[in-house]
Amino acid sequence: MTASPPLLSVRGLRAWYGAAQILFDVDLDVQRGEVVALMGRNGAGKSTTFLSLIGLVTRRARSATFMGNDISSSEPNRIARLGMGFVPEDRRIFTDLTVAENLEVGRQPPRVWPDGTSLAPWTPERLFRLFPNLSEMAGRGAGRMSGGEQQMLSVARTLMGNPYLVLLDEPSEGIAPVIVEQMAAAIVELKAQGVSILLSEQNLYFASLVADRTYILEKGQIQFAGTMAEITNNTEKRTALLGA
Repeated sequence: MTASPPLLSVRGLRAWYGAAQILFDVDLDVQRGEVVALMGRNGAGKSTTFLSLIGLVTRRARSATFMGNDISSSEPNRIARLGMGFVPEDRRIFTDLTVAENLEVGRQPPRVWPDGTSLAPWTPERLFRLFPNLSEMAGRGAGRMSGGEQQMLSVARTLMGNPYLVLLDEPSEGIAPVIVEQMAAAIVELKAQGVSILLSEQNLYFASLVADRTYILEKGQIQFAGTMAEITNNTEKRTALLGA
């Protein structure tokens, strides 16, 4: 049987902020239904990789395809319309809107996979089952939520767009431990429901709870690619690349 092509495939990705080059020939793949962790220390280039994939920084690549479409020079609006969702590290929720209104802002029509399989549409009701905390504050202003609750809302709003792939930037950063555990459980459930996720993460424990595979960045270059078990069981490499 022929293996399915990756949902996202990138080869030779480079990125710049002004004259400063940040990424150097990054290669990565994400398969349908997979959770992949992009790991590395602060400043390694994780967020820049995400901004490059969604088209928000100057970048070049030998090849970059998503859902079989060339996105190497695409604008962010086209990439989003193709079904790539992005949850930024700073959440970008609308603080003057309620939780329910934030979700409606993200609503997009249902999608269908190229093989004809329907992508189960996300609704507020379905999201409230995934994030029970949000169901209790649907009418609350988003500006009155904790950082962890805002993180959940940002993920939920992105899912309302019915994406094929979610880019999730630093989901465990700066939130309470109890919310970290809830976020990990939500990602595991999303994977069980067929959602594909590429997440950036510094927290090895968190990544080990949710991810199938990992890429580790150092100074804008991929230094490791393999399963989560391979990196968690390799103390020398883990310490050298992550300090963990």
